[in-house]
Amino acid sequence: MGRKVKAYSITTDAIAAEAARAKAAGEEVDVARVVQLDYLELPDPGPRDVHLKILAASAEHNISHAATADTMNIAEARGGKMYPGNSAVGEVLAVGTQVTKFAKGDVVITHCNGGPDAYGFPTRIWAYDSPDSVGWYAKEAVVGDWQIVKAPLDCGLNLWEIAALPLRAPTAYHMWRRALAIYRIKVPRERRAVLNVLGFGGGVSELFLMNAKAEGHNAFFCSGSPERRKALEQQGIVGIDQKAFHRFASRDDVKAFTKEVKKLTNGEGADIVCDMLRGPVFEAGFAIAAREGVNVSAGWQLSQQITYNSTLASVKQVTLDHTHYETLEGVVAATELYGRVYKPTVHSEIYSFEDLPRAMDEMTRNVQTGIPIIRIADDMPDSVKGLLG
Repeated sequence: MGRKVKAYSITTDAIAAEAARAKAAGEEVDVARVVQLDYLELPDPGPRDVHLKILAASAEHNISHAATADTMNIAEARGGKMYPGNSAVGEVLAVGTQVTKFAKGDVVITHCNGGPDAYGFPTRIWAYDSPDSVGWYAKEAVVGDWQIVKAPLDCGLNLWEIAALPLRAPTAYHMWRRALAIYRIKVPRERRAVLNVLGFGGGVSELFLMNAKAEGHNAFFCSGSPERRKALEQQGIVGIDQKAFHRFASRDDVKAFTKEVKKLTNGEGADIVCDMLRGPVFEAGFAIAAREGVNVSAGWQLSQQITYNSTLASVKQVTLDHTHYETLEGVVAATELYGRVYKPTVHSEIYSFEDLPRAMDEMTRNVQTGIPIIRIADDMPDSVKGLLG
């Protein structure tokens, strides 16, 4: 028999109760009231399984969707209860008899490809819509050996920065390689070597732009957070204050933003746009697209629906590309870029395990200065004690 460990869950009862309370009070849903401390019974590890002690995890926006049921009631679809958390760093406590790549004491990172299709891309996301999947906002976990990669502890990042990347880095890596490849089908390198690349939003867009900058392109980060813009400007990425354009609330705001981007790009516009938000951001991203441009997305934080002028897109040869998480091979490739290319902006507070619900709510309300990280373990292994800066 397995044993019980502390873990966070989201239930349909908690979602309904908080939705009713918020409606009666005339308030927004408080995600911290929905993500609740619970207990999880770990299964007995099988021959290809790995038993982990979770050291740290990052907050992810799929938790906001699950807790508010704004896109769908995923907890209901999962039978009324789910255990979230699909981005974590853990220490190996034990391995199954057929596990050869990992050993007790290894520090590893998880990935959330919940079931590869015939070409390796995820059909579902682990700890979200993958059936029977259990997440890693827990003190311990049992995972398949195919779900983890050794953490690059010598990459130059601290533990919290490493914990920011398991979900975000593969997503950004996938989006960048796809968008660039699509653009190069239309415009080969010998015709245009340096591109203008712009990203909206948070962690994934930051990493996407780090890919672009590392390969010699002009990179622009449009964000309402001065702290995040400053951090990227230190890496040579130009910041644009999204609030100066009222988050594109009107057509005039979009026109003003387009004018600013044209000014920054010598009248050219953006060759590649990373948009993880959609909603009003999509119109702005579509408006700034240069001829032969690519608009790539793997997110829908503000809206699942978009509308655009198909005729204009055809005339300008603009391509919209919709991606999701990486293949297993892509996860490994993205991990190789930790510290070399990916240097994430981490929120100023490292949350305790007990404060995880607050971290999720503050993420949902967009008040954090970087990627939110939760310290899960009280006692850290010696191998990472020098990485707690």
